Amino acid sequence: MDKILVVDDDLGIQKQLKWSFSGYDVIFAENRTSAIAQLRRFEPKVVTLDLGLPPDPSNATEGLATLEEILALAPQTKVIVVTGNNDKKNALKAVNLGAYDFYQKPIDSDTIQILVSRAINLFNLEMENRHLAEVAPSMDKIIGQSEGILAASRKAERIAQTDISTLLLGESGTRHR
Repeated sequence: MDKILVVDDDLGIQKQLKWSFSGYDVIFAENRTSAIAQLRRFEPKVVTLDLGLPPDPSNATEGLATLEEILALAPQTKVIVVTGNNDKKNALKAVNLGAYDFYQKPIDSDTIQILVSRAINLFNLEMENRHLAEVAPSMDKIIGQSEGILAASRKAERIAQTDISTLLLGESGTRHR
């Protein structure tokens, strides 16, 4: 089950998000210290982060500092910042710092579910890309743009990830450079 970390000091918001994210493993934190501890312990794919955190909940300073620390420790994590109605400036600043997206209160369950689902899908795609880049052999040394050589290269890339012996047959007359 995918993990989501909800960082918010408002217990009512925590309950609402727990209900909204019923298909996920939801972890909670109420300040920067507990958020970082939960991030390290559970390694969530997505974090929803209220910018107004203690000790100064009326200011976004603590939330922005928490965002920077999360991204420094786990840059692959998708952070969705949650802001008050009149705080679009800080939401855009958070996105500029590396947040995946932002959402303004009041929270609409359907909208936040879509944002989180998209963030998890992107996280999974990026992880798959990193994995494929690590295991796929480099085909940089093959020169050619014909449909035949491109098809052979694609087959070789797929087969290289398996543990089977393979023989590729084709026309002769290739050139080496």
